[in-house]
Amino acid sequence: MFEFSSELGMMMLNLDMIQSISFTTVVFLIGSFIKNKVNLFNKYCIPAPVVGGFSFAIISFILKQMGIITIVFDTTLQGILMTAFFTTVGFTASFQVLKKGGSQVIKFLIVATMLVLAQDILGVLSAKMIGVNPLLGLAAGSVSMTGGHGASGAFGPLMEAKGLEGGLSIALACATFGLVSGSIIGGPVANKLIQKYRLHSEEMELREESVSTNSHGEVSFTDVSIGILSESKLTTSAMQIIIAMGLGTIVSNLFSNIGATMPPYIGSMIIAAIMRNISDIKGIWPIASDELESLGSICLSLFLSMAMCSLKLWELVDLAIPIVILLSLQTLLMIIFAYFVTFRFMGKDYTAAVLAAGHCGFGLGATPNGIANMESVTSKYGPSPSAFFILPLVGALFIEFFNSAVITTFMNLL
Repeated sequence: MFEFSSELGMMMLNLDMIQSISFTTVVFLIGSFIKNKVNLFNKYCIPAPVVGGFSFAIISFILKQMGIITIVFDTTLQGILMTAFFTTVGFTASFQVLKKGGSQVIKFLIVATMLVLAQDILGVLSAKMIGVNPLLGLAAGSVSMTGGHGASGAFGPLMEAKGLEGGLSIALACATFGLVSGSIIGGPVANKLIQKYRLHSEEMELREESVSTNSHGEVSFTDVSIGILSESKLTTSAMQIIIAMGLGTIVSNLFSNIGATMPPYIGSMIIAAIMRNISDIKGIWPIASDELESLGSICLSLFLSMAMCSLKLWELVDLAIPIVILLSLQTLLMIIFAYFVTFRFMGKDYTAAVLAAGHCGFGLGATPNGIANMESVTSKYGPSPSAFFILPLVGALFIEFFNSAVITTFMNLL
């Protein structure tokens, strides 16, 4: 049942776990409908969960500001969906694939670290130029941009201890801004690159090469199955995901016990990667890539829809003008960096363009937003398996270490 309560004279609608996932699913479907009807969203590859979720977040903001009602979601399933999605990503981490794309992972890590440095340098220098605490610039830099809400929650109190009043609230509000802006700019950046350089998906070209024309001039596909999923493989894939998630919690707890700060889904990704490579070597319990990808896509869409619906846009209203200036500069930096640095450094090909879109997502918000940006681009222009292997590895496994080191260094210098 819906639970109503009153706080300071304002009605509150508290949705339980089932109601929350049901509500955000409807919001996602509405977003898909709007995206299909509004050509602008399709043209610039704006993810459907962002279209629906952010539209609702605006409505929720208006209702709260008018003193009508505040809607509160139970986000328990949000973490589960996120872990399930990254588990499916872990199943793509084949050593056979790594041999082909390992150097690209290192290159993208270098690019991501360069962005971290650029964000903090810009943030600190801009803060000094407009006459505010440099820690404010750091809070609006890689702490909340590349670091997202996780790093904001970790470093916010430390900045408060160093004299930045409201450091935690500011960092979290900046991370919320980045979550939205990163989801919006990624698609248009990739779209511009793909159109300008006339890029094409190599995977799509391989599929097109498999098309043959018979004697009657009819087109047929040979040995290519598109959109056909197996019920038994879906069941097996779901079981593999659940087992990897369960075992992954043990791995994550081990990391926590030794003092390593990592996202909770890392353990599940590691277990999934181990299961994948055992399968490759021994040939047991085969991995169904299409089915896993489909399940992962569902989890990602629902996770992002819930995350967007839960945005507290009123947190941004209280930001001072200097913060708005700093965040605008960070967004501009991300666009320029993705377009001129990420794309060129990663090879100026289709995969590089897809990674540019993904970099906008996790460089300003979080890795799932980067994945959502890339999925939106590839749904229009064709698949890019390498991009979906490279970005999660860097965004989920490596960049947190480098970002934390850079932030700590800047805080000590300031």
